[in-house]
Amino acid sequence: MMGIMHRVTDTISIDDSELEESFVRSSGPGGQNVNKVSSAVQLRFDVRRSPALPNDVAVRLMKLAGSRLTKDGVIVIVAQSHRDQTRNRADARERLFDLIRQAAVRPVPRRATKVPKAQKRKRVEGKKHRSQIKSLRGGKPSFD
Repeated sequence: MMGIMHRVTDTISIDDSELEESFVRSSGPGGQNVNKVSSAVQLRFDVRRSPALPNDVAVRLMKLAGSRLTKDGVIVIVAQSHRDQTRNRADARERLFDLIRQAAVRPVPRRATKVPKAQKRKRVEGKKHRSQIKSLRGGKPSFD
């Protein structure tokens, strides 16, 4: 049984069944409403078990998640900036999908380049110059 698919990138789509949401009471202002309405959303997504993510993307995603990652490889995102549940749900999902989009970008490998000869020469010249200045500083003062 396939649920709703969320298209995150051209190649990655996540099944709704992989997203686990729980609703908790939000902290902060809200008046008389705040103690009875569970408007904050806690979204959980199991990175390690997700069939939608290629391995390299999963590894980068876990690095990016930082403190939002549990030791079992589950990302937990809490959204409570809005006063209604639907907006918090959308916010939590969008934040998760943004993380996945960032993780989907392959880092460009750094290519080692050679330092030009002229640059090396310039550096050595500078060092020689400093050395000369410093060598002139030493010695005993002469009182002629």
